[in-house]
Amino acid sequence: MWSRGRRPLGGQPGASRRPLPLLLLLLLPCPARPAHIKKAGATATAPGAPAAPAAQEPAAGSGPESAGPFGRYYHEEELGAELAAAARPGLGRLYSLGRSLEGRPLWVLRLTAGLGGAGQDPATVGQDPGPRVPGRPQVKLVGNMHGDETVSRLLNTTDVHLLPSLNPDGFERALEGRCDPAPDARAGRYNSRGHDLNRSFPDQFGTGEPPALDEVPEVRAVMQWIQSNNFVLSGNLHGGSVVASYPFDDSPQHKTSGIYSRTDDDEVFKYLARSYASKHPIMKTGDPRCPSDEDETFKDGITNGAHWYDVEGGMQDYNYMWSNCFEITLELSCCKYPPASQLRQEWENNRESLITFIEKVHIGVSGFVKDATSGSGLENATISVAGINHDVTSGKGGDFYRLLVPGTYNVTAASVGYMPMTVSNVVVQEGPATEVNFLLRPTVVIAVEPQTAAPTVAPAADTPETSASHQPIQPQDFHHHHFPDMEIFLRRFANEYPNITRLYSLGKSVESRELYVMEISDNPGVHEPGEPEFKYIGNMHGNEVVGRELLLNLIEFLCKNFGTDPEVTELVRNTRIHLMPSMNPDGYEKSLEGDSFSVVGRNNSNNFDLNRNFPDQFFQITDPVQPETTAVMSWLKTYPFVLSANLHGGSLVVNYPYDDDEQGVTAYSKSPDDAVFQHLALSYSKENSEMYEGNSCKDLYPDEHFSHGITNGANWYNVPGGMQDWNYLNTNCFEVTIELSCIKYPYEKDLPQYWEQNRRSLIQFMKQVHRGVRGFVLDATDGRGILNATISVADINHPVTSYKSGDYWRLLVPGTYKITASARGYNPVTKNVTVKDEGAVQVNFTLVRSSSDSRNKSNKMKEMMADSGTSDPTTKEFETLIKDLSAENGLERLMLSSSPNLALYRYHSYKDLSEFLRGLVMNYPHITNLTNLGQSAEFRQIWSLEISNKPNMSEPEEPKIRFVAGIHGNAPVGTELLLALAEFLCLNYKRNPAVTKLIDRTRIVIVPSLNPDGRERAQEKACTSKIGRTNAHGKDLDTDFTSNASQPETKAIIENLIQKQDFSLSVALDGGSVLVTYPYDKPVQTVENKETLRHLASLYANNHPSMHMGQPSCPNKSDENIPGGVIRGAEWHGHMGSMKDYSVTYGHCPEITVYTSCCYFPSAGQLPTLWAENKKSLLSMLVEVHKGVHGIVRDKSGKPVSKAIIVLNEGIKVHTKEGGYFHVLLAPGFHNINAIADGYQQQHSQVFVHHDAASSVIIEFDTDNRIFGLPRELVVTVAGATMSALVLTACIIWCVCSIKSNRHKDGFHRLRQHHDDYEDEIRLMSTGSKKSLLSHEFQDETDTEEETLYSSKH
Repeated sequence: MWSRGRRPLGGQPGASRRPLPLLLLLLLPCPARPAHIKKAGATATAPGAPAAPAAQEPAAGSGPESAGPFGRYYHEEELGAELAAAARPGLGRLYSLGRSLEGRPLWVLRLTAGLGGAGQDPATVGQDPGPRVPGRPQVKLVGNMHGDETVSRLLNTTDVHLLPSLNPDGFERALEGRCDPAPDARAGRYNSRGHDLNRSFPDQFGTGEPPALDEVPEVRAVMQWIQSNNFVLSGNLHGGSVVASYPFDDSPQHKTSGIYSRTDDDEVFKYLARSYASKHPIMKTGDPRCPSDEDETFKDGITNGAHWYDVEGGMQDYNYMWSNCFEITLELSCCKYPPASQLRQEWENNRESLITFIEKVHIGVSGFVKDATSGSGLENATISVAGINHDVTSGKGGDFYRLLVPGTYNVTAASVGYMPMTVSNVVVQEGPATEVNFLLRPTVVIAVEPQTAAPTVAPAADTPETSASHQPIQPQDFHHHHFPDMEIFLRRFANEYPNITRLYSLGKSVESRELYVMEISDNPGVHEPGEPEFKYIGNMHGNEVVGRELLLNLIEFLCKNFGTDPEVTELVRNTRIHLMPSMNPDGYEKSLEGDSFSVVGRNNSNNFDLNRNFPDQFFQITDPVQPETTAVMSWLKTYPFVLSANLHGGSLVVNYPYDDDEQGVTAYSKSPDDAVFQHLALSYSKENSEMYEGNSCKDLYPDEHFSHGITNGANWYNVPGGMQDWNYLNTNCFEVTIELSCIKYPYEKDLPQYWEQNRRSLIQFMKQVHRGVRGFVLDATDGRGILNATISVADINHPVTSYKSGDYWRLLVPGTYKITASARGYNPVTKNVTVKDEGAVQVNFTLVRSSSDSRNKSNKMKEMMADSGTSDPTTKEFETLIKDLSAENGLERLMLSSSPNLALYRYHSYKDLSEFLRGLVMNYPHITNLTNLGQSAEFRQIWSLEISNKPNMSEPEEPKIRFVAGIHGNAPVGTELLLALAEFLCLNYKRNPAVTKLIDRTRIVIVPSLNPDGRERAQEKACTSKIGRTNAHGKDLDTDFTSNASQPETKAIIENLIQKQDFSLSVALDGGSVLVTYPYDKPVQTVENKETLRHLASLYANNHPSMHMGQPSCPNKSDENIPGGVIRGAEWHGHMGSMKDYSVTYGHCPEITVYTSCCYFPSAGQLPTLWAENKKSLLSMLVEVHKGVHGIVRDKSGKPVSKAIIVLNEGIKVHTKEGGYFHVLLAPGFHNINAIADGYQQQHSQVFVHHDAASSVIIEFDTDNRIFGLPRELVVTVAGATMSALVLTACIIWCVCSIKSNRHKDGFHRLRQHHDDYEDEIRLMSTGSKKSLLSHEFQDETDTEEETLYSSKH
């Protein structure tokens, strides 16, 4: 069976299973029929179906000529004439939507009372359906979408539009009596170009582009028809089964069947489907017993489309997603094109169902939206129903129709330029719609003129009114705002006051409602150095609603009074204000007006109390961290908040930290800033007289009293896991909790009173952000701000830290303090400061680097403060660009100024990828170069695309970054993201200045598919399948990056990329989660430079809309929590032989791995979303690669020293390139640098790395004067002394030997002389010998001294 699009069994072609033209049978001239006809018994047309009582048949022998409309089918040559005849004057009008491919008209018959005009000639019929009738809902029925399904075409009353045949060309090819066409005969199903019209509409979960509209003019005509009318209800009549099918027809997973794809109006659609099925004698049984699938059953005769089988590009989903119209698909008969003789039976089977279904256009809520001043209808006003995330809009006369099942609803109407209006507790009953009319007031406020002769002119925004008699404009919108209403309110003010507002979301609640924040500032979207940031959070407990409404009132108050009220103007100009009306929007929708005590709606949708869900200093919080909690914690880590209040209800008091204590008992739990918190609490309560009294809720809590309306949290009752304590202990922000009302959910009529009681308190509390001490912590060397400097106050154990520009804020009560600013690598500075009662005292600190004086004397390394590079205007301009892009919202501005979004609609096979890359090179030859790194196991090329202003040329002074994807072939999202990145860069080169400068100064290498063999085997929509994960040899390539790599793919990357050792950063894209990992993947491995690696990973995650929240929420690991979305690889999925480990160890290049989606291979329809999510993060990597430290190594003569080793923090090593250049990425802060090169003295110093710019250094080497590791002077002196000693020793030995020889000669001579003269001779000779010996000794001594002196001179 194959109707909406299921492929025939065995993959064979066949007919589809949608309906027959019953519409025509009702339209042709025949006896009038009452609106309600007793249901006739019927038999199924399908063989084997259970028999039913036979309906009355025409007289025997009646042929086609006498059978009336039931005797035959009307082909297109007759259809126009018959429809024109049915268009009775005053009741009907025939028009055409356009023509089919073969030129046949797409007739529509409109039937409604009051249509003027006489009979029509089909030859002159145009495309004008006639004027709309306000207050009369439009219904349409579409038949014969598949040309072989011809039981459709019906008549009705009301404003009914009947399209008997959407596919007249296919109908003409179809054959009567063909119930299930032969496998090789698709005749009639498709249009003339072979397109299935029910697969040709835009799809919300689409995996590819639908056919071009020129190929399907029938679809184009219907889409225009839907958009130009305000249809409320529609039926799409098909054949091939007997069942009512309702949206969605497909799902994000696109599983063939079995996935229930629920719309936000699922209950309404089931109600509509049942209304048809319950009146059909066969359909209601749920057991049509169609021959093609006799075992197929449907409970109650209805089914969710995707649960039956997945149909992408269907018409019913298009109606719901892109218009106000609710459409279901009606399968009317098992036989697609039954014999004409069975048409009467088909009419009897469907008559009551058709009429009943059309009547359902009148259920729910209907009415008019009008201008309260003029009474004219408002077109395109938005109608929202609380709890249902699907809006409809009003028609030209302001009329609207919102289909709803019986129940009680809160309905909101909103229109641009008008105050929205909500009608609460609208009761919808079975039967006719409940009438609800809206009168909207224009937002233009007419100021009351003072009673003077001359008119007053509102001052300009930059010259606020200073008159003491000025009265600010008060809010007018006092009603309970359910989520759709609140959303419209926020969007309206963001749209009407774009110069001072920015609406953004922190993420989504459990039920996927946005967690909205409205920023109000004179420079929205930008942190202005020196300007403090403030926040209010409301509705943390869903049933405590006063804070929610007060913050909406405050938004209105600030917006409307900026530029005219001095107090508001000053506050907005000098403060960046963030207002979060609802932290728990899901709980709010469950809450009940009038609630005082209950807990209904208090918790989030997972039933957790969000104010017990934050990490606590005293107790271990075991509940899982909720998405709302995670979003807020991430928010607080992103912005430098100084002061905050959390708005609650159920009492009337300001509660300050701590909220609990170590023992968990009710007792005063003092924070180090207890005096500051008491002052802050009093600043609010003093302006609220009822709160200040301290016993306002005595009717509810007679024993409860709070002195001056304030209390220490734990002294009231213990709250472990509270938000205010987490703010104080984990950020710079001081937060209090304000209980605003004794009644948690007061009645709407009391809301103006709450605003009046709290409006001064809200403003006064915000002003406290400007108290205490503020200023900058600056570097004495270059005058730049120091990030994360610590500001501590003596005797108060609670330091705060500086922000990016070195700006800081420290709240203090009046008094004299000893304040110290310190930072790593700097000498601390302490100052005595007196804080007064008015405004903050500005105190700036200039810190001197602690090691600069001692170390700069002994080395030749210095920062390039006045180097020629800095004076180069283009270099200076580029440095400014990097700072701008690093600033808050800098990348957003880049993306907004770039070319439009790319059309990602399909995956690229290997062949497509190769052609795509070649196409880029052909179109952008000056900035691209395509290289083959090697071949895969199956001999596919592994492509590498370089993007640079001088591709394939060595530019060692420029940083080089590589992006790699597809290491696992079953995770190809990264491949598509890199192709999109490449195209984005090329498209914007020479068009976008920022992109152009980045390309001009960066060498970008993109390897989109490392495992092309695996990619070819992987299957789309296989979210968990491992097919294609490995290469053709069955090897996981991310385990093969070793010294003895065995696979050709890994060898190609190692030899041609990693071992080049010239990359500064590498980003690898994978799939299977939503997080970033950093080295090492090896389970047991000391992580060198962990701070930098984690910094790079966090940078990617923080620029991703959800990754930084740390909750991937993958189906197979729904409870996984990754703080900050960043984790070391070994702590997540440790393994050996990973690419990033090899890159760090052997390539000296930091690499992070980004997991882009939970699904390995999501449908192509998700690619645009994935690109939007990752685009900013990918661009942030191109900016980050220009930071860290870069420099030049040279000798004293200026000659570059290449292949020198730069050792950072005694661990990381990089080598200088040609020209002596080096570049290394480092986390902001101080880092030690050692420079080593053969023949030169080692150099050592510290360098400070900024968060928004590179630190540049020059390293000058002295020639190495060391011999054997000792100074040359010492070695020469020691060598000279040693030689002298050796010579002296030799002379002494020679002299001694000479003396001994002479003494022997004299002795023998004297023996020959006379004995009498012996003694005298001996005495005389002895004297002479001594003299001679002494004479020789002196001579020897003199010679030795001369030699020694000579030696020392040399």
